[in-house]
Amino acid sequence: MHLILTGATGMVGTTVLDAMLKSTDIAKISILSRRPVQLAENSKDPRVNVIIHKDFASYSPEVLSNIQDADGCVWALGISQTQVTKEDYITITKTYPLAFASAFQPNLQATSKPFNFVYVSGQGSTFQPGLFTPIFGKTKGETELALADIRKKNPLFQASTVRPGFVDWIDQDKNVTGYMPALGALRTGLGHLLQPVFKLGIRGNWSPTEPLGGFLTGLATGKWNGELKMLKGDEGQVLEGGFPVVENRFFRRVMGLDQ
Repeated sequence: MHLILTGATGMVGTTVLDAMLKSTDIAKISILSRRPVQLAENSKDPRVNVIIHKDFASYSPEVLSNIQDADGCVWALGISQTQVTKEDYITITKTYPLAFASAFQPNLQATSKPFNFVYVSGQGSTFQPGLFTPIFGKTKGETELALADIRKKNPLFQASTVRPGFVDWIDQDKNVTGYMPALGALRTGLGHLLQPVFKLGIRGNWSPTEPLGGFLTGLATGKWNGELKMLKGDEGQVLEGGFPVVENRFFRRVMGLDQ
């Protein structure tokens, strides 16, 4: 099993990489990153290949040749809408994953095997934005619909989207959190303040990073493909063409977080 990972230096990407490193089912991990990935380097795992890739809007033949036999991808590349301009947020959130999906299509034609593409979205993403919908909800919803359209046109591109809730890194193994990006005093303090609220009071919206990393990795390997076809209710929905929209409650159930 050969998996691709983007966003490996971010909070979610770090925990996904940790899960991939711990999986004995994965024979090769290709990381697309603008800069070196410290966790990958320190792991000294021969399965890992970090491909320094500066422009996620385009893919050279050399880059594509390194990932052409991949079986799946976790697209964890992302950023908060508060950290960049609206234009940059749309580029990172929407343009980049769609550029990858487009560039990877010839690989699918060459191999004729299914490819599990997992887009990390978030609660609040919507297909019907209103006047007060924040930019992240509108942009991620648009990206999900575009990926669904690509899957409909080419069923080998088995794209899905996951909408985590409050991403909680606090209980993650400290050997892993040390590789996560610094959040600053304000965001760190807010996280510690909100964690017990979600963990104890609003558990349906709670998304602890360690099981989330394992879940996203499992999706990329096709572990829950059968269950994804039957999503309904508060666990998600399946759009025309078979595109699964995975809500946080499905993640929580299959990872044993809900009793």
